[in-house]
Amino acid sequence: MDAMTLLHGRRSADAKKLAEPAPREEELTQILEAGLTAPDHGALQPWRFFLITGQARERLGDLFVEATCAREPDMPAKKLEEQRGKPLRAPLIIAVGARINAEHPKVPVIEQYEAAMAASQNMLLATEALGYGGVFLSGPNTYDEQVKAAFGLEGKDALVGFLYIGTPREPLKEKRRLSPWQVTRSWFGPGVMEPWAQPTDKKE
Repeated sequence: MDAMTLLHGRRSADAKKLAEPAPREEELTQILEAGLTAPDHGALQPWRFFLITGQARERLGDLFVEATCAREPDMPAKKLEEQRGKPLRAPLIIAVGARINAEHPKVPVIEQYEAAMAASQNMLLATEALGYGGVFLSGPNTYDEQVKAAFGLEGKDALVGFLYIGTPREPLKEKRRLSPWQVTRSWFGPGVMEPWAQPTDKKE
């Protein structure tokens, strides 16, 4: 698959429909290496990747329940069990974190966070290029201090999200996308913009 076909056809999988097999070790290495090529202002390499498989997914589910109970003590039991089951939806999860240097004189915190987000996108693309399915998910547990601490991340650091990876049980659905012309403007100066005209085929 060439790069443009991959980029234009990228679609998130349904986490509930991801099954074994997960990427093999050599394939997982390629996925992680793709993450390391993301844009990174200042070459700070803030990203941290945590692999979660097998019974560790159950422990992550327990952690989600504990954190949810602390945030929402009145959460119904059914909802708590949903939290417990979230990590079991896919055979492989990559938790993506960012080690933040809050005192860096040139690289703002947001750009360090963005580097980890870019790494996540690269890994999603690599996952699909290898024939697997993936989806990037966040939610309240991602921003929970108890969950973050469980991955050895400190208060200034960030847990960016969770990549769920596996083999789709069924073909991925087509996704409607905006046209570039809907969201693009030609900018000529402050407040001076015009719609970007869609190119037309020229006749010889």
